Amino acid sequence: MVTLEDARRVIAAAEKKAAEIGQPMNIAVADAGANLVAHVRMDNAWLGSIDISIKKAFTARAFDIATKDLATHSQPEGQFYGIHASNDGKIMIFAGGIPLKKDGKVVGSIGVSGGSGEQDQTVAEAGAKAF
Repeated sequence: MVTLEDARRVIAAAEKKAAEIGQPMNIAVADAGANLVAHVRMDNAWLGSIDISIKKAFTARAFDIATKDLATHSQPEGQFYGIHASNDGKIMIFAGGIPLKKDGKVVGSIGVSGGSGEQDQTVAEAGAKAF
């Protein structure tokens, strides 16, 4: 289970990392059912990244895989090519979404958007580590 307290802790760690790298981000945390628990849009973070961060969190939980890894498998000739068109367009296939695990079981996820793929991934990893 991902509580609101958990989500706030994850978001705080992600915000701290985003501030360190100087890139405002949208940060979403979802529960085991891929439902949004909390979202933060840092000052000056892109408006278009609100939806993307939430969908990255959804994707990471829906498939229990980091979106960075799903991206690798969703390229032409990959086993999941075309997956981005599923789930009414809610699937994001680039870095920044990570499942959150407790005792080895996926119980939620974080989704981050607002910078480059590498920046999104770095900030998401910082948030996930705080979980």
